[in-house]
Amino acid sequence: MEEACIENNSDNKVFAEGFNFFKVFWIFIIGCFLGDVYEVLLNFVKFGDWVVRRGVVYGPLNPVYGLGAALFYILLYKEKNDMKIFLKGALIGGIFEYVCSFVQEHVFGTISWNYSDYSLNFNGRTSIWHMMFWGFIAVVFIKLMIPGIEKLIEMLPIKFGNFFTWCVVAFIIFDISISIIAARRQYLRHEGVMPRNAFERKIDEVYTDERLREIFQNSMEVKNLE
Repeated sequence: MEEACIENNSDNKVFAEGFNFFKVFWIFIIGCFLGDVYEVLLNFVKFGDWVVRRGVVYGPLNPVYGLGAALFYILLYKEKNDMKIFLKGALIGGIFEYVCSFVQEHVFGTISWNYSDYSLNFNGRTSIWHMMFWGFIAVVFIKLMIPGIEKLIEMLPIKFGNFFTWCVVAFIIFDISISIIAARRQYLRHEGVMPRNAFERKIDEVYTDERLREIFQNSMEVKNLE
């Protein structure tokens, strides 16, 4: 009788139930995908054409949005008050956007946005208006989207979910790593720095300026803007 109860409890387990790495990781991946879709649609609305707006070499993913989604979830998932979610979301979004812009400029020599024309901006990296937008997005994300996303993630069978998650983890680590290496080598090439070994020569051969411009279409070189 006791063994039957234990077996029955095992059958009732749910994949990624509660707050854990698997839940946060899949929210990151979903945020990456939704961010890419948002950028493509926004560009179409503004300019009337369809362009690639992803943030990695392979796949329709934008890790900046994925990291933002994961941060919102980690820091705000317990918050119940809408105004607190808005204010905290605005602060988190603003700081994160500023840091991303700063790192991109100083590591890769490029920027993907510039808000210098907006009033109340902070070095063109973010602004009060964009922080308010992130606050609104935080409320929508935490209150309206997260419950459905959590249910969707938990629908995965446990064994398949575990296996599939680690496969995607391996892929995203490779994808982000090769994207960072390729973008960094592009910056160094433009600074006249020659490849130091066979690996860097292969990176220059495979991820040419033309290919990276096609992938990172919203990325602008800082020195060309000065």
